[in-house]
Amino acid sequence: MKVVLRNPRRELEIPGPLRVRSLLERLGINRESVLVMREDTLVTDDALLDDDDRVEVRPVISGGGG
Repeated sequence: MKVVLRNPRRELEIPGPLRVRSLLERLGINRESVLVMREDTLVTDDALLDDDDRVEVRPVISGGGG
């Protein structure tokens, strides 16, 4: 699958099928710090990603109001 990472932006090819949690473990990414998108859909930890999927890993951005 094609995995697009942000901050810094880079693209990786990772063989699937693979669950989201396993992908993040393999990449050494803390699940609490990112959103994982397949196409334009947010996916959960237990979603199975296929070899032909395009996945984007986006950092969670929090902001304060005030």
